[in-house]
Formats: sequence, structure tokens, C-alpha cells
Amino acid sequence: MKKTVALFCLVHLFFNSSAQPYTHADTSRGSNGPGRVWWDATKYDLHVKFNLEDSSISGYNEISFKVLKPGSIMQIDLQEAMIIDSIKIKEEYRKPGSKRTVGMRYPKLLNNIIKEGNVYFISLNDTLNIYNIGTLFIYYHGKPRISKKAPWDGGIVWARDKQGNPWISIACQGLGASVWYPCKDYQGDEPDSAEMHITAPSDLVAISNGRMRGEINNNDGTTTTTWAVVNPINNYDLIPYLGKYTHFGEIYKGEKGNLTLDYWVLDSNLTKAKKQFKEVHRMMKAFEYWFGPYPFYEDGYKLIDAPYLGMEHQSAVAYGNGYLNGYHGMDLSGTGVGMKWDFIIVHESGHEWFGNNITSKDIADSWIHEGFTNYSETLFTEYWFGKEAADKYVIGIRKNIENKKPIISPYGVNADGPIDIYYKAANMLHTIRQVINDDTLFRNILRGLNKTFYHQTVTSRQIEAYISKKFKINFSKVFDQYLRTIKIPTLTYKINNGLLSYRWTNVVPGFNMPLKIYDAKGKLKFIYPKEKMQQLKMNITQLKVDENFYIYTNQIN
Repeated sequence: MKKTVALFCLVHLFFNSSAQPYTHADTSRGSNGPGRVWWDATKYDLHVKFNLEDSSISGYNEISFKVLKPGSIMQIDLQEAMIIDSIKIKEEYRKPGSKRTVGMRYPKLLNNIIKEGNVYFISLNDTLNIYNIGTLFIYYHGKPRISKKAPWDGGIVWARDKQGNPWISIACQGLGASVWYPCKDYQGDEPDSAEMHITAPSDLVAISNGRMRGEINNNDGTTTTTWAVVNPINNYDLIPYLGKYTHFGEIYKGEKGNLTLDYWVLDSNLTKAKKQFKEVHRMMKAFEYWFGPYPFYEDGYKLIDAPYLGMEHQSAVAYGNGYLNGYHGMDLSGTGVGMKWDFIIVHESGHEWFGNNITSKDIADSWIHEGFTNYSETLFTEYWFGKEAADKYVIGIRKNIENKKPIISPYGVNADGPIDIYYKAANMLHTIRQVINDDTLFRNILRGLNKTFYHQTVTSRQIEAYISKKFKINFSKVFDQYLRTIKIPTLTYKINNGLLSYRWTNVVPGFNMPLKIYDAKGKLKFIYPKEKMQQLKMNITQLKVDENFYIYTNQIN
């Protein structure tokens, strides 16, 4: 079991140790500091060439941005081993409230560019003014960090398929997109759109997010392929794939009309893919039911063979599950239920709603991505195999919970949470669902989250407040308990002559979550424990609690 849990850290990866002190570099990387706060990235136009001979890349990123308030120092992130060659900046003048450019200039950059590890602080010769629109042109080159075991450790993958052909991609969540291109590597600021122009050997197919805009033969053995997304996108989601790909596709008739489903697979996997990828239809049907319309109809949905297990790259989901059901042929719940579907197709696609549509501003709140998406596995199971199977699955994954650190890590230092952002957060949501006790309302909350926070970055507090408001019950203590402590609520009780005495222990002050127990006739009923002992007449000799609540019990004399 321990090996399985470690293996699953998979998809998203870099769990920081709270025992290690955070540094100035951590703060620069993880906070919306003075070199970031005054400008808003609106578009990335990334031009990159892959040089297979020496495992290097080169190119430039054209970053468009809005000036939110006067500023003269910009922070750009590019991790060491990569080198910035030159930077230019363009500023367009606009009048307040107008989208029309009335002037343009190219401000000079001061020579004292300060490099602090993976961060560059760029000083302008004067202050850029609010309402104006700027464009940074950052030219760079280098050899990105090579991932030794993607996607666990992050970096670029220079792989070969079974026929010996080059097979290249990147996985960089947690580590950051700045491992391979210069950007504002802060999750709270997504560009509103992006283009990627990939130059690579002409005998390879280049794929990225969104839709293909065209190809140019450079007459030197390389081809430049352009892809574009028209929706906001996380930095770490903007990813290339290079390989000997073949394509097939179909149309899914969804809640917002026709959605293109495109599949890019290695030639040798085509037959298997046409069978296994039928799972995509089931996934889309279940998730549009629970969460609302797929959030990126304009960019379409793609599933792409990747040289690693999987990642939720927006509109270009990485697939490497070996065309097997379960998690690479294993059931993470240990119940058998997880073998009824393809884990990577379901889990990574669930991130299109939670992670890509709704994105946490700080990765300390990664439970928003992973907890909801982990629970999407339960909801998928419920949609297709019934509630009993779904409950069995979510209860089964509790064996993977560690409870060594709180789910929410320190803010502002790029600190991801522990593995409990998956299993424990999912079981917290399942517990809250039992308290709500209304599946229609619960489904409306899930759909409402995706509508209210459509294409937005959010905080945990915003999500918590939304759920409390929609249910009209303050869940703040429940969230504090499960997200901010490692304590599991414990119902301490005793039974004496038909009298049940009970209270909550091992809880945060004020914790008063309702709980379902079985009465003498075997029917579920709510009780309302508090920290102070409560009493209830019940003709029972043993207490049985609804196991869908993630709690402990402790009988005393």
C-alpha cells in the first residue's frame, strides 16, 4: 500500500517538506510580489525550437500585459540552466476606458537586470502608466532540466517510442513552466489566451493546446506548427508534444453543442486507442452532468499519447496509462471498483473543470484541484455504476490518507500540499455531501462552482464560503478541521441503559458537524454532537455510524 501511495504522487507532484525553512527564493517564486503585482499577463505568444542533436531549446516569448498600477520593475521567471539572451519592451498608450491605441514607444531597459537564482528583475528607465498595454519580447535558449521520472519530478522528456523514434514532451506542475520558457510563473495570473509556435524536425508531428492554426515548412528539415488557445490557461498547462503521431477524432454532442474530441496517438497504439478512448464519451457525459458544460468548447478536447503517465494539460490531456483500466492496471481503492474505468482518462480530464477552469491562486490551495478531481472519480463511478459502488470506492481510498501534515500548506512560498490533497480532501467533500443530505443540491453546488468561478483563479476561502452560502449552513469549522489540521473528528460516546451519551473530541473549537447514525430499527438518523456531552434515548447496545462520514469513533465506559 505504501508503494502504491508513493506511486500515485504521480500527477502532480512536488510535495514540500514543512521541516525545511522557506527562503527568499521561495517567496519570490510563490508570492505576488512587487515585481508582479502591478501587471497582468494577457497573452503568451511562445516561439520555441527543439534541437534534438544537443537536447536544447531556443526561442522567444512575447508576453502581452496590462498595467494595473504604475510600476517600473518586472519579475520574470526562468529556471537556471536556461539563459535569457535579450529583452525588449513595447508600450501602447491608451486613454482611460478606451481600447484604442493612441501612441506607442519602446522604453529602454536599464542595464542592471538583477538575477536571483531562477528570477530576473528587470528595471525600466521609467514607470509604465496605468491603462497602458505592454509587450515583453524575451529571447532565450538552453538545456531545460531533464525529468528523470516524469511526471513525478518534472522537466522535459527526451524519450523514444518502441520503434526508436523521438518522443518528446514536458511535465512541470509544481516545478513551474519557467523550467523551459520565460514567464510570470505565478498561478494567480493566467494569460487570457496563448499561442505556441513549435519548430521541430519535419518528420515529427507537433501538438499543443487548443487548435492548430497552421504549418510552415522552413525548407531546412524543420517545420513550424502553430497552435492557439482562446481561453485562460495555467502556465504549467501550456505544453508541447512531439512524436510520430497519427490522428482520429469524433464529435460529442454536449450541453453547449458540438464538442470536438481529437485523439493523437503513436501509430502502434491506434487499434488500442480506438477501443480504450471510448471512455472519453462516458467521462464527458458524467462530468457534464455533475459539473456543467466542458469549460473549453472553443479550444476542443484532445487526448494525447505521452511518454509519462499523465497530466491535465488544458484541452491537450496527456495519456500514458498503457491502455489499461485502473491506475496503470491497479485499483487505488483496493475494492475492485477502480478497475471498471481508465483512471487517467477520468482523473486528468476531471481537472478540466477543477484545476483548469477553476484554478487556485496559490498552490497551497491545491486541494481545490486535487480534492474535487479525486472526488470526480467517485462521481463518475456513481453515474455509471451506482451509488453503492461509488461509496465503496471513496471509502476504499481512505487507506491512502497519511495525515502527517495539514492539507493546506503555507501561502506565498510555492508550497504544494501533501498527498492528502487527493484522498483526504475527497473524503471531506464526501462527508460534506452527507451533511447536505440532498444530492440535487450537491450537484447544483458543483455546477454552480464551475459557473460562478468560470475561467477564474480563486482561494480556498472563496470556495468554502460559496459552499456554505449555497447550503445555508456555516461549514467553516468543518473546512478548518479537515484542511488546516491533521486531527480527524472523533465521536466519543457511551451507551448505558438505553441512553446514548456522545460528544465531539479531537476537533477545532466550535466544531459541531451533524452526523448520521443507525437507530434501533436500522434506519439512518441525524444526531448533532457538540464538544459538550449530549444525550439521546436509544434502544441500542452498539453504535453504528454511517461510514460515509470520514470520522473516528471512541467508546468509553
